[in-house]
This record gives sequence, structure tokens and C-alpha cells, in this order.
Amino acid sequence: MPIHASVKHPHDDAPDTAEAFRRLATFPDGPEHDALRDRIVEAWLPMAERLAGRFRSRGESYEDLRQVAALGLVKAVDRYDPERGNAFESYAVPTITGEIKRHFRDHMWTLHVPRRVQELRNRVRFAGQDLSQTTPGRRPTVAEIAERAELSEEDVRTGLEALESFTALSLDAELPGSEDGYSLGDALGAPDPALDTVVDREAVKDRLAALPPRERAILYMRFFDDMTQSRIAEQLGISQMHVSRLITRCCDRVREQVLRDSGA
Repeated sequence: MPIHASVKHPHDDAPDTAEAFRRLATFPDGPEHDALRDRIVEAWLPMAERLAGRFRSRGESYEDLRQVAALGLVKAVDRYDPERGNAFESYAVPTITGEIKRHFRDHMWTLHVPRRVQELRNRVRFAGQDLSQTTPGRRPTVAEIAERAELSEEDVRTGLEALESFTALSLDAELPGSEDGYSLGDALGAPDPALDTVVDREAVKDRLAALPPRERAILYMRFFDDMTQSRIAEQLGISQMHVSRLITRCCDRVREQVLRDSGA
């Protein structure tokens, strides 16, 4: 039995497959069932491709979108129950559209973004598109978008940030206006090794202050005045060996106290 388009449907490219679906429901699994199923899918492919075309300006190739839409169409054909009395297109359109949107959520974001943020992004985008028809010459405000999308202004700001975060910028990308190949990676900072020195200095400050005056003076001369052990010994009138032992003992004591205080 041929599938034709003589019956009017809400969509111009929707064929009349009501009888084919009723027959399909009576066929057991097998070659006859699969053949009729394939003919139904083929008849609805133009509408699936039209739905895919709605998303072709969002950074994904049209060929990939057609394949995703076709997959959604196959799922719709397999799950449709003609006994419920609803026209197939009323079930197929949201199924195909949902499959395409799921593809964008799962494959097109460079970084994993929570589904709630993705949904906020879509609601904000749709509201912005609607408002752009009524606010020519300027961008809709956050308050206007929030009212149209029935969201809080905070959620609108989150959605607007997500609109700008669909893809990531490569660290090797040349910055706009740069004439010498200056990239984003060149503008990023790096950990400052001096920060570790600051942390260590603050950690030992109280412990150094608690040392006896002579030991504190020896450490100061050695590590702040950069004096050799022999010069320190000469200045204090003691042996270089004694200076070495005092430095080692003081450093070990301060280190143990700091580690004990930090729980290490």
C-alpha cells in the first residue's frame, strides 16, 4: 500500500501514514515489518530535515544535524502508538527536536555545563530573540528578559554568561588587535614562587622570636646578612664547628615546632 500525502496535516510536508501505522502495529517483527517501517521513516524524512534546518546556524554541520534528526525520527516511529488517537506529527516533532537539543547538550559544549545552566541559556536566548522584535535598535535589558522568560535577574545573568561560553577560546589564539602574535596564553599569570617564601617566613616568625638572643643573632647573620660560618664564629669568638651545630640545632627545632603546629 503506497504512502501518500492527500490528507491535510499541520505541517505541509507531513505525509498521510495513519493507515501504514495501523498496519505496522499488527505486523510481528520480521522483514515485512521492517520494510513498512523503513517506508514510513522515508516518508517523514523531509519534515525531519526541515526541523534539523532550524538549528543549522548554531555551530554544528547540517549533515550531522540531519543524521541526528533522522535518529529522532526512527525513535518516534518505533515508539508511536496509533491507538492513542494523536497524529504522528504531534509526537514526532517534539521527539525529533528533543533529540537535536540533546545532541547539542551532550556534544557541542567544550566544557561540561550543568543542564540547568544550559536550560537557562536557551530560555534567555529565546526571550532575547522575541524581545529583539519589539526593542529595535538596542539590546533587551536584563529586567526585560527576566520578565519575558519568567526568570529572576540572577538566572538571566547566568544564562547570558552561558551564551558567551558555548565554546572555549584556545590559549594559542592571537588576541584581537595584536600585531606580534601575542596570545591569550601569554597574558596568563603563573604561580609566584615568592609566595612560598612568604608563607614559610610567616610560619617561622614567632618561633624565631622565641629563640635565645645568641641563636637568633647567628641565624640572622647566616641567612639575612649572608655571612659565612667562619665570619660568624670570628665575630662571636667561638669555633666554626660550634656555629655549625647551633645553626643545625636551631633550624631543626624551628622546623619541628612549625610542623607540629600545622599538624603535618
